[in-house]
Amino acid sequence: MDWFGRAKIAFTHAATPLPLQNKDGSATDLLKVCEASTPPCQLNPLLFNGNIQTMWTAVKEHGPPIYYRRRIFDADHKTYKGTFTVDFAVNPHQDVDESLPPRTAFFSEEEFEKIGSDDSRPMLIVLHGLSGGSHEIYLRHAIAPLVMNGGNWDVCVVNARGCAHSKVTSGVLFNARATWDVRQVVNWARRTYPNRPLFGLGFSLGANIMTNYVGEEGANCPLKGAISVGNPFDLEVSNKALQRTLLGKQVYSRVMGTNMKRLINTHKDAVLKHTNLDFDRIQNVTYLHEFDREVQTVTWGYPTENAYYRDASSSDAVLAIKIPFLAISALDDPIAVYDAIPFQEFTQNPYTVLLTTSLGGHLSWFEIGGGRWHARPICNFLNRMATEIDLDAITPNADGAALKTQFVTEFDPVRRKLRVLDT
Repeated sequence: MDWFGRAKIAFTHAATPLPLQNKDGSATDLLKVCEASTPPCQLNPLLFNGNIQTMWTAVKEHGPPIYYRRRIFDADHKTYKGTFTVDFAVNPHQDVDESLPPRTAFFSEEEFEKIGSDDSRPMLIVLHGLSGGSHEIYLRHAIAPLVMNGGNWDVCVVNARGCAHSKVTSGVLFNARATWDVRQVVNWARRTYPNRPLFGLGFSLGANIMTNYVGEEGANCPLKGAISVGNPFDLEVSNKALQRTLLGKQVYSRVMGTNMKRLINTHKDAVLKHTNLDFDRIQNVTYLHEFDREVQTVTWGYPTENAYYRDASSSDAVLAIKIPFLAISALDDPIAVYDAIPFQEFTQNPYTVLLTTSLGGHLSWFEIGGGRWHARPICNFLNRMATEIDLDAITPNADGAALKTQFVTEFDPVRRKLRVLDT
């Protein structure tokens, strides 16, 4: 047990981390930035292991009062059609919309037409966890210092389809490798705010999606940096770990499966209209892997849920990342488990640093008094990157020579087995 809630902190990284240049011309590197951004991890000693930390999230605290304006986006992909919603953090307002989460209201058409800007403020694009949304407390804790009390950031949250009171308007639902909506939002932000440095942040399932997206984009990624928090990385390993223990199966997997079934039930009419899912079979789902078997395999054509997990995992994508990337994981996380963390991959890619804490649970890190420790390294890293580092000096060739092999071979870290066919 870590003494009195003081978690041990460790960094896993390449032997030669990505060199960076400060705006004053001095030299640094990605590891030094990550280390300087990471404060001591002193957690509530009464929440002394990952299960207790994670279960404490069921205690409904209010959390920071973040206000949002929502915009419905029409998907611009011919296959991944339909709509999805994006919530933009805004100044406090008095508008109330009972159809949306608290403190959230729609943009008017006139307001949204004026949203573009040529300013150079940093902007953060966030992805939430499974069945969540912009209203999640762990997410609001993380972005509050960036947007409240004089924070200089613009922040938006991409809601997964059907989540956070958004509608399902096609047969395309979200899954663990659903990078198309965040890609569209990043490209939209690049056009709408041409001078802003863009950054990404993902939590849990959203961390897996963000990692996949950054890996798929490689050297062409429009983001200047990204953070992954509580990423399950290897979904097959994580899911089998959930099924192996009583708490994993009967608490975590059951709760997540129930939440996903409730989400489908909320959109029953749209599901029946737009998909060929067997709604009655979904009603018999208890655990998360059963939900994935009835929904993800049917929707996307995977033969088994394990094939889906292998295809959607982001562990290999770590090798393809070509922007500064920080991953934050708790080693006692009972959902994004230790065995799924790709430690070796982080040692091979100088663009990446893995920050681990010995305590923290899943997206928890509760401090004495109710604060959330993960908010501090997230905000410190983002602020250092945006204000101190010369982002224009970062090039995708800073990782040196490619690995030499005995044969003429090439490993593509983001090659997928699921192919989108022209229809």
